[in-house]
Amino acid sequence: MVSHFHKEAHKGERTGWLRASVLGANDGIISIASLVVGVAAAGAPRGSILLTGVAGLAAGAMSMAAGEYVSVQTQADTEEADLETEKRELESYPARELAELTAVYLKRGLDHALAHQVAETLTAIDPLAAHARDELGITETFRARPIQAAFASAISFAAGGIIPVAAALLAPSARVGEISSATALATLVVLGGAAAYGGGAPIGRGAIRVAFWGALAMGVTAGIGRLFGAAL
Repeated sequence: MVSHFHKEAHKGERTGWLRASVLGANDGIISIASLVVGVAAAGAPRGSILLTGVAGLAAGAMSMAAGEYVSVQTQADTEEADLETEKRELESYPARELAELTAVYLKRGLDHALAHQVAETLTAIDPLAAHARDELGITETFRARPIQAAFASAISFAAGGIIPVAAALLAPSARVGEISSATALATLVVLGGAAAYGGGAPIGRGAIRVAFWGALAMGVTAGIGRLFGAAL
């Protein structure tokens, strides 16, 4: 017999805020660094580069918050609709719902007698919670939290985007683009590795993946900036 219990910490519990934070920070660094590099490549003065970066930072943070909120709220609305449907079915067709729950446990490997016993026991305790978890796959750990996701995205976007803006502010006028892009890439490597570590994935793969897409975005933007700068 086990004489004591312990609480296990699983990385899946971080999914909601970790996904929004990583997405926001990556987007902040890549978007603002690409803006700064593109405008610098076009030959704009430092003041215009900084103005572009700060404007992009404010607009991007609000856009991330709004987009993340709408997206996750849609998921939350879907979950609520499913729960309401399940609640009505439990009230109208309890026997059928008990059979459905029994079938869920049969598919998981229990024999019929035990599956029926488990379904009856859980139904007696909290039938909606049992169906939400085992039939619909909705749990408190993975429930959609739109406000949390919106704040995590906006704050992380601002935190990521301030790095290339600061690099542009502190860099020599002739090297704004190069220093901003190098700083952004170094930050992306660290962030990608940290995100991979936090999610239990290989650190090197996560760092390289994020840095590759960041370098691609900045390279394309720099090319467009040079093209338009030459045309002007």
